[in-house]
Amino acid sequence: MEKIREVVSRKDVDYAEIRLEEGIQTNIVIRGKTVETVKQGRFIGGNVRVLSDGVWGFAYFNDLNNLKEKLDQAVSQAKALKNLVKEKSGLAPVNPVEKVIKASLKKDPSTVPLSEKVKLFSHYSNLAMSVSKRIVGTNISYTDTRKTVYFANSQGTYVEKDILDIGGYIIPTASNGKIMEQVMVPFGSSSDYSVVENLDNEVKKRALLADKLLDAGRIEGGEYPVIIDQHLGGVFIHEAFGHLSEADFIYENEKMKSIMRIGNKIGSDILNVFDSGDIPGIRGALSYDDEGVEARRVYLIKNGVLSGHLHSRETAFKMGEMPTGNGRAVNYKFPPIPRMRTTCIENGNAKLEDLIKDIKKGVYALGSFGGQTNGELFTFVPEEAYLIENGKIERLVRDISLSGNVFETLKNIVGIADDFKIIDTGGGCGKGAQFPLPVSHGAPHVYIKKAIVGGK
Repeated sequence: MEKIREVVSRKDVDYAEIRLEEGIQTNIVIRGKTVETVKQGRFIGGNVRVLSDGVWGFAYFNDLNNLKEKLDQAVSQAKALKNLVKEKSGLAPVNPVEKVIKASLKKDPSTVPLSEKVKLFSHYSNLAMSVSKRIVGTNISYTDTRKTVYFANSQGTYVEKDILDIGGYIIPTASNGKIMEQVMVPFGSSSDYSVVENLDNEVKKRALLADKLLDAGRIEGGEYPVIIDQHLGGVFIHEAFGHLSEADFIYENEKMKSIMRIGNKIGSDILNVFDSGDIPGIRGALSYDDEGVEARRVYLIKNGVLSGHLHSRETAFKMGEMPTGNGRAVNYKFPPIPRMRTTCIENGNAKLEDLIKDIKKGVYALGSFGGQTNGELFTFVPEEAYLIENGKIERLVRDISLSGNVFETLKNIVGIADDFKIIDTGGGCGKGAQFPLPVSHGAPHVYIKKAIVGGK
């Protein structure tokens, strides 16, 4: 790709970059016994971005001819905006790199015929509905994307990445005519189609849980001690805290600048949180971001103290910090912005049974089936939950939610187990118009001494 190096080598702007993508994507959607969507197609496109006198110009395209003209368009755009932009932008310095990164594959989905993929997921749908007459439907989504990304900038960086992403979910739905319950079998990988194979036992297990939830009782809403599992712990730290750590959100919010200041005590002493691209095989694996910056591990919280932010080169410049390799774009139609990769609560040293044994009355919450955040506030809906009484997990309960203030909750973490697990869910992270970005999350079991539980 010597051609794109030549295109960005111009002296009339402060900075120029070009990113090209080409690949193939497969999508399958099945609802019940109906195969709704089967698509497979190739895509190609790219973008150019320039910085001229502190003003950005950006253009994307699907025709890779006349790349110099595309760059000229971005330059003209930046110059036209020169007197309209009040705050000038810049880029934190990084050393130029030259890298060619090949995907390390265990089983490539391109070796599996499309008809076999449809057959497999139709089988899972039929299997789920065979578990009980009260399983009234399924919602199944599968996507695989294989692409090569070429990036070059005017500072001498060239990165070529071969990328695989697999993601999806199987959702059985149970109903007794009055209420409806759903559970999820998520899957994802950046290296192995095998994650979608041999899921029969898990599909049957989750469908049976959906059926059992119809008969589960409810608990009174209120404040309880809560144990959350690895899945819900990962969702919590990604959604409720990870997004607050993205530096564009901090920079644009005066209140958050004060709260999210490095060195502030924001969690319990036992809490450590990191964001990383260095765990192979998962959807959040990332060696270099979409600005050609190494995706190093960043500790966001160390022993309860805020220790890092997630940066693009632009936000690192604005805040006087180091780039972290979090400049990501969902595809070539967008410029990179600060985004998470794999966000985790680090392993503790307690045993799950020891966390539970002293709880007189509490809740054990597993999985996540949606939720929302609003600044510091969050609400999550677990997939399943159990009442804890006198140190034992007792009966299944349904229709609960967990709510609270993220910073109060971080300080209320009083126990962290030693059973860390990475969870790859099937959708992706959304921010602005950029969705779904492949990410992962992880956690061990976490004990929160008090949380607001929504019930009857």
